[in-house]
Amino acid sequence: MSGGTPVAGGYMRQRHSQGYASSGDDIEDDACSRFQTMSFHTPKSRTWIEVVENVLWLVSAAFIVYYGDRHSNMIYLLWHDGRVRRLPLYLGMVGIGLNIVIFIYTSMSAWSIRRFDEKWELASLSVLPIVTLLGLISFCLLSFALWPIWGFLTLPLLFTMFMACMVVFPNIMIGKFRPQSDFLRTD
Repeated sequence: MSGGTPVAGGYMRQRHSQGYASSGDDIEDDACSRFQTMSFHTPKSRTWIEVVENVLWLVSAAFIVYYGDRHSNMIYLLWHDGRVRRLPLYLGMVGIGLNIVIFIYTSMSAWSIRRFDEKWELASLSVLPIVTLLGLISFCLLSFALWPIWGFLTLPLLFTMFMACMVVFPNIMIGKFRPQSDFLRTD
């Protein structure tokens, strides 16, 4: 072995870092040998303003879906109205579906990794440009597809639907928290 302190004909590997050198301790801390508990921060209580904002996004999205164009609801319009441009609508929906699949895959892979704090940052940063570009393209395609029905109101309509999804998605728990098994870590 190279490096380390000579001990009885061999070398012993020691840690030399600022923390050990400054305190004069030459013992290794026991952070690796302690049982790791999963500590999740409890969400802070929301203020009444945040709750009102979330309720307004949800109520306005429900209003849009229920009333549609005042003659029929939005679901019926998307399926049966001849004014809707079908190809951009379908491509926009495929883009939204891909975004949802990427979000689910990234969150599930982050939960399956033991030290997800480091991996989560890498996974989310690597797919962030793809998700952003895909979301922007989907928004443009859906705007183009629905423009003949609502005109300029298509833009705030789609933004309202997006914000309602952003209110709902964080509250959907896909996986369950698993307690870490009780064994000694040697990293």
